[in-house]
Amino acid sequence: MDRHDLLKLAADPKYVKGIYNYCDRWCERCPFTSRCLNCELVERKFGDLEEKDELNEAFWQRFSEMLHDTLELVRETARERGIDLDAIEADEDGWGEWDDEKNPAVHLIMHASQRYADSVSDWFESNAGLFVEKESDLKRIRIATPGSNPSAEAVRINDAAEVIQWHQNQIGVKLRRAVESARSEDDEDGFPKDSDGSAKVALIGIDRSIAAWKMMLSYFPEQQQPILNFVTSLESIRRRVESQFPNAQAFVRPGFDET
Repeated sequence: MDRHDLLKLAADPKYVKGIYNYCDRWCERCPFTSRCLNCELVERKFGDLEEKDELNEAFWQRFSEMLHDTLELVRETARERGIDLDAIEADEDGWGEWDDEKNPAVHLIMHASQRYADSVSDWFESNAGLFVEKESDLKRIRIATPGSNPSAEAVRINDAAEVIQWHQNQIGVKLRRAVESARSEDDEDGFPKDSDGSAKVALIGIDRSIAAWKMMLSYFPEQQQPILNFVTSLESIRRRVESQFPNAQAFVRPGFDET
């Protein structure tokens, strides 16, 4: 593609300017690929982007529908166990560059998000056999019950695992950007803040992860304790992020939040 063609594409109103600034970089699951110039340039050879967008929108809708019920389950469980969802234990390890005496809340957010990401990796590593066993169970069900649809269950489990593993580090990455942007922003300039936009992307990743854990719990009820611990951690991080970035939810991301 020559410079003339590129400039012509950039001027096309079909593409949302700056939409890629506040996304989670998961193009394969994005419902706006056909309106993103970056994605268009990279993925032209892969066919109809608009068709992919429709499939991805349906994909995220499934997770959105599970979110409310999951949060209610976590809050009820937390009350039964006397857990304060606003409290995040911070040990002395790992304070590093985020040990900010002026804003200890920032450290707690970054520390908690990194601890969550590490714990998720440990869980998937230690429970690899769990997924192999579930796959074998689904195969036996398919053989014994021809009318059943275990392959659909396998897809849902895989979808949930993909969502969790994609966002486990993305949450921290977006929060890091939010924190770094906030350090240099002017509170009086009246413009939307990059820190709020980045924090909002992190909050969306948290919501999607919570919904995915709910789906995982439905297939692995014996893992209730660690799964609820993950969701409780995410809910605690969310509350601290919303307190640190109170305008994040109101941030309008180009394309994604526009009607």
